[in-house]
Amino acid sequence: MGTVESIYFVLTWLCHRTCPHCYEDRFRPHYGADRDRMAGLSRDNAPRIIANFPERLRFRQAAGGPERAGTVILAGGEVLLDAVREPALYPALDQLRQRYAGGGVQLVVQTTGDLLTERIANELLEHGVRVISVSGIDHHHAGLEEPSAQAALRDKLTTIFEKLGMTYGGTREADGELAARTRYHFFGATPDMWIGKLWPRGRAWMKDLSTADMTENFCARWSGGQNFLRTGEEGAEVSIDPDGNVYPCCLKTRLPVGNVLEESLESILARRAADPVYQAISAGEPQRMGLKHGWSEEMFLSRCRTTTPAGVPYANLCIGCDRFHDEVLSASRPGLVKIAATTVE
Repeated sequence: MGTVESIYFVLTWLCHRTCPHCYEDRFRPHYGADRDRMAGLSRDNAPRIIANFPERLRFRQAAGGPERAGTVILAGGEVLLDAVREPALYPALDQLRQRYAGGGVQLVVQTTGDLLTERIANELLEHGVRVISVSGIDHHHAGLEEPSAQAALRDKLTTIFEKLGMTYGGTREADGELAARTRYHFFGATPDMWIGKLWPRGRAWMKDLSTADMTENFCARWSGGQNFLRTGEEGAEVSIDPDGNVYPCCLKTRLPVGNVLEESLESILARRAADPVYQAISAGEPQRMGLKHGWSEEMFLSRCRTTTPAGVPYANLCIGCDRFHDEVLSASRPGLVKIAATTVE
């Protein structure tokens, strides 16, 4: 069986920010015993989660083409916080390097960027990181509301990265000479990005910040569910949270497809491969996920409409996905912990 191209591993719920646009309310500062518990969760769960990653992380861009190294993206929250960086992140990077020493893997660390120093960037490279991806370059992050502030952070970090011999480039595996070099990358929730309209999740939802409508199919995007079951092929990515839950997309369906603290990622994906619900998500056609459960496409689309917490009419395919999980899948999969509700009746 082939493996995924990319694993988006959310290592921690801890963050030093409470950004209004965040899709996950657990990404925020935690203090005292709660912070220690969250840090301990990352430290203790990460080795067990990684142990259930595929033995080989390889994929092909085309049938019969050469195998290429897969990618593991370690993100948060904020993985560079003191409570996480040395106790959990660095050991996780070392474990991943050892696990994939024979076949290679591209390690990416995603960070908001404001905690990065030259020392930390150098330590990341020493632990095998190939790409440092700075995700906080947008006006939603406190202190970066103005373009001039965003440019200043970019310039500061670019100076650090280039001093360390890094080259600007994307997070997906590169070709040729670029693949041999360590790279850095900037992005944020800006209008030109697919996350720019903001997911109807978490604080973004509660603050009425999502501008997505029915034409915005987050499912049919990279990191949005599309191709997650096409193991061994380009575009297959899953998201895993600090509790080991596996999701087909970064914003997370209301229920996970499995948990890698309990079984291997390969067995989870193999078990879901023939399920029409997940086949529809993988095809980027969420409106078809309920066909075998009596939900026609028309019914699904009708369930995509709601009102925001402020009482404003809203419609997006993610709302229909939430409701299908709540009303259909929850009954058939009792005991699974759902993520926080988005829809408002």
